[in-house]
Amino acid sequence: MRAVAAVAHISPAHFSRCFRSVFGETPHRYLQRRRVERSMFLLRETDRTVTDVCFAVGFTSLGTFSRTFRGIVGETPSAYRRGHGPIVAPTVSSSPRYALVAALGGQHSRAVLEKPPR
Repeated sequence: MRAVAAVAHISPAHFSRCFRSVFGETPHRYLQRRRVERSMFLLRETDRTVTDVCFAVGFTSLGTFSRTFRGIVGETPSAYRRGHGPIVAPTVSSSPRYALVAALGGQHSRAVLEKPPR
């Protein structure tokens, strides 16, 4: 944080206050949350051990990782892995009309699904 604050020519404390006012969390909490988000992906998509995932995302203590993960996600890393399988992409109908509806997120679905005037 000191290096980033120095680039901006402000004190670390002022940088932290500005960051929190813009993002709603401290730089440290932001970094922890991003690490946990990355670990959620690794836990779902790989067979790496929880300890390996912990170190891979930048935590230096398994205890801190587990406590932080549980605080953010609401369950332990092991329980998260047991309850969540790999991410599966949703299927889309082969009809171009429905693909457009899916791409628009359901917006304008009536206009897209109605038959065009002849």
